Amino acid sequence: MTPSFNNSKSSSSVLLVVLFVMLGVVTRTTTAFVAQKSFRGGRLSAAATRLWASTATPETSSSVVPRVKAADAKEPSDGQDVAIQGWVRTLRKQKTTAFVEVNDGSSLSGIQCVLSLADLSEETKKELDTVTTGCAVEVTGPLVPSQGGKQAVEVAASSLRVVGACPADTYPLAKKRHSLEYLRSLAHLRPRTNTVAAVARVRSHLAGAIHAFFQQSGFCYVQTPLITASDCEGAGELFRVTTLDLDNMDSIAKAKDDDGKELHNADYKEDFFGKPAFLTVSGQLGAETHACALGDVYTFGPTFRAENSQTTRHLAEFNMVEPEMAFADLQSAMSNAEQMLKFVVQHVLTNCQEDLQFFAKFYDKQLQERLEKLVEQPFARVAYRDAIAYLQEEIAKDPSKWQFPDVEFGTDLATEHERWLAETKFNSAVFVYNYPKSIKAFYMRDNDEDGGETVNAMDLLVPGVGELVGGSQREERLDVLEAKMAQQDLNPDDYWWYLDLRRFGSVPHAGYGLGFERLVTYVCGIENIREAIAFPRYPGNAEF
Repeated sequence: MTPSFNNSKSSSSVLLVVLFVMLGVVTRTTTAFVAQKSFRGGRLSAAATRLWASTATPETSSSVVPRVKAADAKEPSDGQDVAIQGWVRTLRKQKTTAFVEVNDGSSLSGIQCVLSLADLSEETKKELDTVTTGCAVEVTGPLVPSQGGKQAVEVAASSLRVVGACPADTYPLAKKRHSLEYLRSLAHLRPRTNTVAAVARVRSHLAGAIHAFFQQSGFCYVQTPLITASDCEGAGELFRVTTLDLDNMDSIAKAKDDDGKELHNADYKEDFFGKPAFLTVSGQLGAETHACALGDVYTFGPTFRAENSQTTRHLAEFNMVEPEMAFADLQSAMSNAEQMLKFVVQHVLTNCQEDLQFFAKFYDKQLQERLEKLVEQPFARVAYRDAIAYLQEEIAKDPSKWQFPDVEFGTDLATEHERWLAETKFNSAVFVYNYPKSIKAFYMRDNDEDGGETVNAMDLLVPGVGELVGGSQREERLDVLEAKMAQQDLNPDDYWWYLDLRRFGSVPHAGYGLGFERLVTYVCGIENIREAIAFPRYPGNAEF
């Protein structure tokens, strides 16, 4: 017999609990949330009550206390108990009162829990005696107006339970400021610090906003492979992927030439993929295949570069946002990049004010103004030749001020050049376009107007960082692309499928790549890119 319910809300609540039960994820938090949604006149609906009773554990069956995150604790709860779950930042005990600051990661400030010692049970008092900085706790009590001025509400705690102890004598994050360099050695614990937690929240918002922008703009999200046989940039800075036994070199078969003579290199026909394989440096080539069928696409995922660099701007593993647009030119790519950046930065300005104020206080006092300016002011655009002329004129005033004073056509701009253009010359984000062919990748379209001396490429330079975005119109002419590959000693057999895009229904198309971690450093005002990712990978470091 099919059960019937008196109320559609009751029915939906029960179905929600059933779903959670089927997935095996019924917890106190889950069922408390569903129970909240099932209230009718202050009581659970009969159907929801029966199902709650059948799925509750001994721990949860006695009462339903909804969990509230610190970020959502804005108003008093009118006497209703709530549960705060998180990690203790500070504990202060007075004669009659204890103050426990709990942070659950949802906000920078956390929430203060006030415990009146005279009203606590003996069990809670014993638990309170074991509280230390860093321990995980669950605190229960109503939200009431705060007696201090730092937050709107606090918890008038009636109970406290230590969920996970944290020995004070061995906990490496004592209550003091640690250097960011030291915290990298504790990457598994550093999200508990204000800086790294704030970066993580802003990073999450940025990622969500990037997806929202492209989805709302009609782009299709494509996941391109991490393992590839192609070098997108042609720079050779690739991590090799192999199952050959490198611990037993004698077991690795050698390749042979046409005469059967053994060569020095390995015979990759014996390897997993039957050919040399690498971790990708870009998803662009794969994204182009889908752009030439779906129109507008983007990929957002990990990329890898075996560049022996210890600078504050480089990682060996990082994430790239790479849109590709069919029937588009370089101007289209620049416009799209500008719209996207304005969208995502505005999202952070709207939704991450507490974290941005923290960064402005401790890392970049001009952060708010800089981000607002990026959103409000149109991006400048300047041809590479003109940018070189501006730099030459400025450097000539005092070459000693520059680390790289020799600048001419063909120079690959250094960070100091990029930042001068963005911060001083234009005082805004600026696109530099039409770069020399000699310093750009093989797939970028030659400019017809100068006989192919430059390519239809651009870099976006922003104050405080330098290069943030790089892009181009792609070379859609088969004969020109084949000639460029030959000039750079690229084997066309490795790119046969890429060349097919030019053989069958080729169209003008363009795209760009945004280094996501560089965007995070820019928006957070932090200097080192190693703080912009959970577990940074760089030469000599692959911990955790």
